[in-house]
Amino acid sequence: MKIAISGKGGVGKTLLTTLLSQTFAKAGCRVLAVDADPDANLAANLGFPHPETIVPISQMKDLIEKRTGSPSGKPEIFFKLNPKVDDLPEKYWMEHKGIRLMVMGRIKKGGSGCYCTENTLLKALISHLLIVRDEIIIIDTEAGIEHLGRATASAVDKLIIVVEPGRRSIETAHTIKQLASDVGLQSIAVVGNKIHNQSEKEFIKSNLPDFEFLGFMSYDSAIIAADLANLSLLSASPQIASEVEEISKRLSFITGGKVQKSVELNN
Repeated sequence: MKIAISGKGGVGKTLLTTLLSQTFAKAGCRVLAVDADPDANLAANLGFPHPETIVPISQMKDLIEKRTGSPSGKPEIFFKLNPKVDDLPEKYWMEHKGIRLMVMGRIKKGGSGCYCTENTLLKALISHLLIVRDEIIIIDTEAGIEHLGRATASAVDKLIIVVEPGRRSIETAHTIKQLASDVGLQSIAVVGNKIHNQSEKEFIKSNLPDFEFLGFMSYDSAIIAADLANLSLLSASPQIASEVEEISKRLSFITGGKVQKSVELNN
């Protein structure tokens, strides 16, 4: 199963990525979590030791030059458009408590210098993960789908947009849906987060009438406390853990039992 998670900054994309990764790993699945968010907080949320020392793929200048044939950040005319990446996951992922993690770094835009080589390598690596790998892949993205294109959109089983009760979050969801449609990605669903009451659920549903809903995650200050104390987020709130488990079951059903197949392969 291949999942991409997007949404406005601060809505809980990384939290959902963390909890889904831990839930699937707990069920016996092979899980590869991919941090493609420029804030790069997934390693810390998953409890990886010393997350501040992790170097994103996009900052590995020697690797980028070796694989693309052009120095990173230089305005070169010629470089490889299809660099070799199939050996990179095993070389650059880290593993902690049954979850593998790769930190990509962001797709860079504008500004000084040329980022063609970094972007080419990142997109080729994402394509490999989504199309070739047989783990459950969960990608934590920024508020868009910059790491996805037409070549990889068909490999995404579900693009999940995380939404909180708020107008800006709703507007971002509509924008992401349009961006996804532009690259042919139609399998889109919403998870509501930071829900205090039924009226907030209804607010989100009424403003996103054409979206599929996978479920809702309640607001629980225990999650914040666990994060500050560097404790397991999945164990912090039994209610949210139960809600995420239901979301994982719906994903498994929607994708035709791929989770069960992953468990069988792992065992």
